Amino acid sequence: MTGGQFIERISVFSLRAYPFNARTHSDAQVQQIADSIREFGFTNPILVDRDNMILAGHGRLAAAELLGMPDVPCLRLTDLDDAQKRAYILADNKLATNAGWDNNLLRLELVELRNEGFDLGVIGFSDDELDALMKAVEDGGGDDDEEPEFTLTIKSKDEAEIIALRKILGVKKSAGSVSARAVLALMPGDM
Repeated sequence: MTGGQFIERISVFSLRAYPFNARTHSDAQVQQIADSIREFGFTNPILVDRDNMILAGHGRLAAAELLGMPDVPCLRLTDLDDAQKRAYILADNKLATNAGWDNNLLRLELVELRNEGFDLGVIGFSDDELDALMKAVEDGGGDDDEEPEFTLTIKSKDEAEIIALRKILGVKKSAGSVSARAVLALMPGDM
């Protein structure tokens, strides 16, 4: 339930595309959306007005049709006037394209997912984009930004403590490098 609204399943044949939708979806992008739905489920409902006209989700509907889905989850927006609907259709599409990427964090996520054997093909990046990001990792860096780092020295007179810490952190030799993410993953969740 979202602000008095709820998600309902609506037949794909009952949904109407907004006739002046300025956003386009290539066949390749619709396939990417379909792959994402297949991998993760239909996690983002289509937004419709009281007459089942799509306000957001034309690409998701095309992907659902490609997958042969008989119905899709929809969220009905009934409080918008006609001008607000038209403006929202534009805003929903444009605002998402205004976001950027933190390339260092993006690379960390991609490398970890790849190392876990996850199929990176279902997350929407082209092979060329993935190759460029992975090449930056293999070349030891990223854009012009260097990944910031600091040195932490841990001392103990008890060799067993040092061995235990190296094992926990995955450091094989007496001195080594550990990602901040690996250390943070060991910390309590409320840090």
